[in-house]
Amino acid sequence: MAGRGSPGDGACLPALTVVPSIGGVFVAIESLRRCLVKLEGRVALVTGGARGLGRAYVLRLASLGADVVVNDINLNAAKEFGEELTAPTVMDEVRNLGRRSIGIEADVTDYRQVERMVQQTLNQFGRLDILVNNAGGYLAPFERSKPTQVPPEDVKHLLDINLTSAMYCCQVASRPMKEQRWGRIVNVASQAGLKAQDDGFMVAYGVAKAGVINYTRYLAAELGPYGINVNCIAPAWILSSRAVAQGRNDPETRARLESQIALRRLGLPEDCAKVVEFLVTDLSDYVTGQTINVCGGYVLF
Repeated sequence: MAGRGSPGDGACLPALTVVPSIGGVFVAIESLRRCLVKLEGRVALVTGGARGLGRAYVLRLASLGADVVVNDINLNAAKEFGEELTAPTVMDEVRNLGRRSIGIEADVTDYRQVERMVQQTLNQFGRLDILVNNAGGYLAPFERSKPTQVPPEDVKHLLDINLTSAMYCCQVASRPMKEQRWGRIVNVASQAGLKAQDDGFMVAYGVAKAGVINYTRYLAAELGPYGINVNCIAPAWILSSRAVAQGRNDPETRARLESQIALRRLGLPEDCAKVVEFLVTDLSDYVTGQTINVCGGYVLF
């Protein structure tokens, strides 16, 4: 039976024996349909969802039956790195999958803009069930990123876009989830939050992502009694559109990175989206406060 916070039981029903009757066939087909659209009736919000990894999460959630709110500071961000869409916008891609979608341009480092974004979601859909905190990244000069060199403005910027933004979104989005007594939050960290880079580069980014990992644990402890699961993924070398544009797929770079990965390949956005699917569906009902490395074996400890 669906609980108070559940618009529909998303779990797959046990395997059914199809009896030779129209009714039996109907029940079996309905069981299969519900297995394929585990998130039917759910509403998801994905930050940084207009391109790359965020877009992959958006489309995966929509394919599972969720209505999706796409947030980005620029909803046309895919054009910046030449990422080809299958429709004019990511929201249109969701609609083409038969789900509802709206786009909200908002800076998630601004608490008031986060509040307005969540309120707009509630006004449009009446509920918020899933939050994927994907906004962020390494957006600062690499050459001045060592621990003894990184300037204060880079430290503040990288903490704001990677850690503070996630905290703001979790704080605001958890309010309706607590009222519903159900929710799923997935924070996106990085292998940089687990493993120091060679020669100490990218320290502020690594510290911010380590903060995301630990914040996930604290938040899970608080929200567990409300039926809200909070988990984290830590991607490593993924071929996102921005990474490709910056040279990650160049033969020499790719060969160097793949030699450090147990599975001997770089990751795809879909590799991360599959783990997000696990963390927002019934498959992970008894999992909270955890960080899953999506790295092909780059981080082994």
